[in-house]
Amino acid sequence: MESTRRKFASQADPALLDAVRDIAAEEGRQFQVVLEEALQEWVERKRGERPRPEVMAHLAGSVAAHRELYRRLAQ
Repeated sequence: MESTRRKFASQADPALLDAVRDIAAEEGRQFQVVLEEALQEWVERKRGERPRPEVMAHLAGSVAAHRELYRRLAQ
């Protein structure tokens, strides 16, 4: 991602904006950094560039539960 920033104006639900601001404050981070991170994750999810965390968690659970079966299938 570029190191420069471009200003933009938009609107959002006040409760959603408050939640993002709260998270930023709790983590000691700037609002714009948290917002940019959220936008980046949304773009990656929409483009399929990175699996969703819940999908990876299910995969890990399946591998743990069925390790022997997967080993046999691989032979």
